[in-house]
Amino acid sequence: MNKNDEWFTPKWVIDKVYKVLGSIDLDPASNVEANKIVGASNIYTIEDNGLEKEWRGRVYMNPPYSAKLLKQFLNKAVEEYTCGNISECLILTNSGTDTLWNKILREYIQAYTQGRISFICGETLKEKGKGSRGQCMTYIGKNANKFIQEFSSDETFWIPNLGLI
Repeated sequence: MNKNDEWFTPKWVIDKVYKVLGSIDLDPASNVEANKIVGASNIYTIEDNGLEKEWRGRVYMNPPYSAKLLKQFLNKAVEEYTCGNISECLILTNSGTDTLWNKILREYIQAYTQGRISFICGETLKEKGKGSRGQCMTYIGKNANKFIQEFSSDETFWIPNLGLI
């Protein structure tokens, strides 16, 4: 992990996540500071290594963005959903539609940001800055309509081809 992996999700995004999931049982790529915003019932930190743990329930994840770790966390999320350990998962990544890791998420519904999210700095819990590209929220689960409703309800996210669904 590198220092660029510490970009915490802002509260306004977490508010949308709660409207979809109801609660967050696990954030598998977190720390105590980030969880002050996320409010997950359980977290796995870098010391816990969430890649080696079983995931359960409703999951929210803003995974490390370094390519190797990102791919590992995305694969783990899909595996845990496929085997029935998690019921729903929301994953915040950058909008890397041109990346190999995004192939892992292609079959799931995605919403893209209008612009870029101002992430939170772990040291101060204040806005840190914006990434080099926009972001994407991917929904894995059986309640896609709730995800679509929340993530297309205002101008912060957009869902491609929503009119065709």
